[in-house]
Amino acid sequence: MTETALILIDVQRGFDEPGFWGPRNNPGAEANMKALLDAWQERRLPVVLVHHDSREPGSPLRPGQPGNDFKAELDGARPDLVFGKQVNSAFIGDVDLDAWLRKRGITSFVLGGIQTNFCCETTARMGGNLGYDVTFALDATFTFDLPGVDGDVVTADQLSRVTAANLANQFATVKSTKDILAGLS
Repeated sequence: MTETALILIDVQRGFDEPGFWGPRNNPGAEANMKALLDAWQERRLPVVLVHHDSREPGSPLRPGQPGNDFKAELDGARPDLVFGKQVNSAFIGDVDLDAWLRKRGITSFVLGGIQTNFCCETTARMGGNLGYDVTFALDATFTFDLPGVDGDVVTADQLSRVTAANLANQFATVKSTKDILAGLS
């Protein structure tokens, strides 16, 4: 029987930067990320933490900036793997995540983090394409409003709903943290 890894993406302080990102959704996301982390650590299941190392001038996620550090909810984490990336997918980072998972016989993972529709969705899509059994913990993610191509604002809640629909119909199983934790018991 293979273990299911927990992958938490970009849970970084820079996403709390006032005025940089705009309005966000899901204020309970961090508590759900922490609940997943605690459950995985309690059961000694594999935990992977990924951080975004932005190359953009002025980004709070640049290495060496306080915003690059993990949020307080990850304090005390004992990850099996920590690495950085400069693009949306955790499968294209400083570590070959696919090789790391396969070497350990891990064929499934639960995914949470920031931002729902960028790094989390991209990693889930790539994981699905690579043949992993991906569970997307939608309520353990959040995102921000974005301007649409027509100039209208696409709200963070709308983006989250679209991500869930995109993933559930091809790339991942979308579940709540509560349902994921109930399945661990």
